Amino acid sequence: MLNIVLINPEIPNNTGNIGRLALGAGCKLHLVKPFGFEIDDKRLKRAGLDYWQHLDVLYYDSIDHFFDQNSDAQMVFLSSHASKSHYEIPFEKNLFLVFGKESKGLPSKITERYPEQLHKIPMFSKHIRSFNLANAVGIVVYEGIRQLGL
Repeated sequence: MLNIVLINPEIPNNTGNIGRLALGAGCKLHLVKPFGFEIDDKRLKRAGLDYWQHLDVLYYDSIDHFFDQNSDAQMVFLSSHASKSHYEIPFEKNLFLVFGKESKGLPSKITERYPEQLHKIPMFSKHIRSFNLANAVGIVVYEGIRQLGL
């Protein structure tokens, strides 16, 4: 299935909701430190409810650690600054969908290194900068499931 990667997530409720989504969608969740919360935060557990222990989740100490461990993986990166739509993502099984932190998105060292792999969710209002992270992950994951015919 697909891999959901959160680079430096800041809001425990979002991470908990994304964990629940990952479990329901059959995805693996990759969490890259530093986090803006403790992994045992009660808000994370409340959002993830009693599902967290069933989740396939991997933790990484840094961005470099994540890339070292997954150097052969196919990846796409989600950014509101991308020019290509998430509908253009070449979905395949085991694809890594990489999302940045809630406040700033992906670090420039990632967006500058992978410009051809950047995708965005189209927005039709100039009054918002981005979607909530948990909503964005849900939109992209289920588009992937649709395209893969699962």
